[in-house]
Parts: sequence; structure tokens; C-alpha cells
Amino acid sequence: MSEFQSDFLRLMQERGYIHQATDAAALDALACRQPIVAYIGFDCTAPSLHVGSLIQIMLLRRLQQTGHKPIVLMGGGTTKIGDPSGKDEARKLLTDEDIAANKAGILRVFERLLTFGDGMNDAVMLDNALWLDGLSYIPFLRAVGRHFSVNRMLTMDSVRQRLEREQPLSFLEFNYMVLQAYDFLELSRRMGCVLQMGGSDQWGNIIMGADLIRRIDAKDAFGLTTPLLTTADGAKMGKTANGAVWLNDDMLPAFDFWQFWRNTQDADVARFLKLFTDLQMAEIARLAALEGAEINEAKKVLATEVTALVRGREAAEAAAETARRTFEEGAAGGDLPRLAVSGSIGIADALAALGIVASKSEARRLIKQGGVRLDDVVVTDEAAVVRIEGRSANFPPARSVTVC
Repeated sequence: MSEFQSDFLRLMQERGYIHQATDAAALDALACRQPIVAYIGFDCTAPSLHVGSLIQIMLLRRLQQTGHKPIVLMGGGTTKIGDPSGKDEARKLLTDEDIAANKAGILRVFERLLTFGDGMNDAVMLDNALWLDGLSYIPFLRAVGRHFSVNRMLTMDSVRQRLEREQPLSFLEFNYMVLQAYDFLELSRRMGCVLQMGGSDQWGNIIMGADLIRRIDAKDAFGLTTPLLTTADGAKMGKTANGAVWLNDDMLPAFDFWQFWRNTQDADVARFLKLFTDLQMAEIARLAALEGAEINEAKKVLATEVTALVRGREAAEAAAETARRTFEEGAAGGDLPRLAVSGSIGIADALAALGIVASKSEARRLIKQGGVRLDDVVVTDEAAVVRIEGRSANFPPARSVTVC
């Protein structure tokens, strides 16, 4: 493992953010000499980002915490094209009004996690529509397009995978990587940006941007990606049976957000504490060392700390208190998840459907450990069935389920 000298890359490596980097030694040396400017782009495809984007936001937070300057680049322009990375089909084309509304919703989460202003390492927010919307096609092709090899573009994962699956890839989408590379060039010229960061699926696009800067302006530029983020069982981070785990509070209640992190699998707790909280490494090591039922205390800390970062400390503590009263005292709060049932339902099915646990297998494991109570009676049978009197009822509070 490389021994980085800069605070930025040491922190990134220590907490497990680094998957790939272009000329990491040169980037490390530059970050030691001076504050660097780096960016990540976020397209405006929905009114909120979801948990899958949180690791990218945390990259910008770590950058700022170590004295460097983050740029949040909103994709007001590239959203009109659609990133083909990881997609089986073209995104639905959004109107300008849809994109503006989505952008307004997305902005809110960054205000909690980054400090914006005019200072040397204060974050700035830009929109690539500022330069992309005004491009003239023929001059752009002559100035920029000539630096791209179609042969190379066809080898990029976002293109190759679609072609191998014989799924259509429009010329519109094929242009996305060129525009993303041009974003990097513009930010280099406008802001002195030297580093683009992103998920591992963006590696090819990032390299193209760094190459474009070297070819046209003869300047150094760097790229850095994070690992593909999956849970211990291989599931994609941020997706649940009930849909995306949204960062904005108007898209997902704070209690549900807190509960998502509380349901983290044992094997993921230490990794998520490093990636998604500001806890010191010594405290993370202490929490990671907990075993058996005690690991649930680490999960509660994880849930509260992540919720505090994204939703605010007050919302996090309120969610934690609701969980404590419900799962430890048997009380029922108005913001608890509800499930309409008729007749009967298996207790493991109910726990999973309510989102109290991540899966039926986890529900069965908790039951085996004596960690589930129904109406304050410990459940010992994994196949236990809850029978509801009458035609239909809400569950809970018709019956209360407690997970210890």
C-alpha cells in the first residue's frame, strides 16, 4: 500500500475511498505543495440524490476537510443528453423545467455537507449548462471532437456493455463522454481545477477529460474513482425493496432514512462508518470490534451520525429516540412505518416489508437471537404468523413489533 504524504490522499486511503487514480504520486506531491481544486458532476435526473450518491458527496467533504477546494458541478447541460453508464436503455428526456426543478431539490443536501463561500477552500457550485448550452456544433467538433478516437470510445464500459447486450445506444448518448471531458477542460480553464473524482463507472470518462486537457492546454490533470459500492451480500448500495433511499427529507422521512442505516449488515458496519461519518478512526475501531448483539449499538451510532450529516442533528436524534421508544419501550410513534394487512402475515415477512430489517433472512436471524418481540412477548419461532382480528388492520400499531 502506498504511503501518501498529503493529508488528502492519506485520509482517502485510510477511509477506503480510493479505487483508481491517475499518477497518484504526482497528485500526492501537488496536494502537499498547494491547495488543489477538484470537482464531481451530478446530473439532475430526479428531485433528490439517493444514498448511492452520498459517497461522492463525502469525497468533496473530505477534500474540503483537508484544506482543498471542491466544485459541485450540476449537470444542467449533460442531463439533456443522459449518461449511458450502467444503463440498459436511454434515459427519459427531461424538459428544461423538469431539470430546473430537479436541480433546486438536489442543491439542498450540499448545504449541510459543504461550506460554500469565497474563501480559498470554500466550495463553489456551477452548472455546465453555462458553457454547454451555447456551444456551436461545427466549431466544437473542430476544436474538441478531433481529439477523440471512436475506436477508443467503443471500448468504454458504458458503450461496450450496451453493444454486447445488443441494446440500442443513441448517437445522443454516445456524445455524453465528450461533453463530460469538455466539462473538465472548462473547469480547468475557469477555476484551475486539476482533479475530477467519481464512481468507478466514470473512470473512462474521467481519463478522457484529463487527456483532453493535456492535448489542448498541455496541463496536468488527474482522476480518482471510488470502488463500486455494494453491501456485503452484493446488493447495490442505496436500493431497497421499497425503492431508492433518497437524501432529501421531502422524499423520505428521517426515521426511514435512519432505519436504513440501522439495518446495515454486520459485515458492512466498519466500512460504512469510515465512508459516511466523521467519527475518528479510533472510535470506529472500537465500534467495529463489537460482536454479537453488541454490534447493534454500532449500527445505531452509524444511523444517527449519517442522519445527522444529511438531515441535521435534531432530525437524527428524533429518529433515534423514536426507534428507542418503539423498540425498547414498546411505544408506537406516528412516524413509524405501517403495513396494511388482511387476515395474517408471517412475522419475518412483516419485518422485511416494513423495512425494520433489510431482508427476511436478517429477520429470521434476529428471531433466533431473541431480538424480536411481538406485543412485548419474545418471538422464538421463525415461522410465527401474526393474525389480525377483523377484516383489515394497520400493522403496527394494531400489533407492535420490537427489534432489540
